[in-house]
Amino acid sequence: MSAVNRPTSLLWKVYEHVAMVVGLGTLAVLCLSWLPLALALYPVLPGAMGRWLGRQVVMRGFRLYLGVLRLLCACRFDLSAIDALRDQGPMVIAANHPSLLDAVLITSRLPNAVCIMKASLMDNPLFGAGARMARYVRNDNLLGAVLRCRRELRQGAQLVIFPEGTRTLGYPANPLNALSRSTALIAISAAVPVQTLIIEFSSPYLGKGWPLWRKPTLPLTCSVRLGKRFEAPRDARAFTTELEAYLRAELAQPTSP
Repeated sequence: MSAVNRPTSLLWKVYEHVAMVVGLGTLAVLCLSWLPLALALYPVLPGAMGRWLGRQVVMRGFRLYLGVLRLLCACRFDLSAIDALRDQGPMVIAANHPSLLDAVLITSRLPNAVCIMKASLMDNPLFGAGARMARYVRNDNLLGAVLRCRRELRQGAQLVIFPEGTRTLGYPANPLNALSRSTALIAISAAVPVQTLIIEFSSPYLGKGWPLWRKPTLPLTCSVRLGKRFEAPRDARAFTTELEAYLRAELAQPTSP
């Protein structure tokens, strides 16, 4: 992503700190607002209704959150490319993972997205209730996760996965970590295509090793573009090698100003 002109005054640096607090605080308020309802509704709503409601709340809540970041926190997001996937049926959506915001960006545009989440996040009191309501998938057991993902895909969901398994270490100088085979295993099991997304940020904000309370460098810009769509793979090892080579090549391409 091309560089952006950034003010350097003391007042602007103070604003960056304020924007960080506003951004984190808004996310916490949104999650806490949904928490008691999610806890109450999860055990009583039928599975299909709970799944639909959970994913709608995630999409609309994150869309509201990104609106606040645009309005108050000097953030610019170009996510329009994701909208093309909304009505294209079940698929694995595989994206690079430069920031904690990545899942927020993608799920804010897709009404039937399901994510694979770390067990620690599924058990987190702030995020766990909403994730369970949306029937997100825990990643603590590979076989169990593959089977649950296959079930969600067969019910029409679009699975969002980050093949690196964790945020990129050293972005943007190192734009991609080595990939795991989980993406291939899920796509093979469910016999669905793999659609790649290319996420690019103007800074490594909230990437691997970036402390939560370290201020961003604003304005923060992010774009997401559609990459290649691969047919359902047959060989997990070969596909993972091909996918990694493709993502590295795409992320090495200079982007337009």
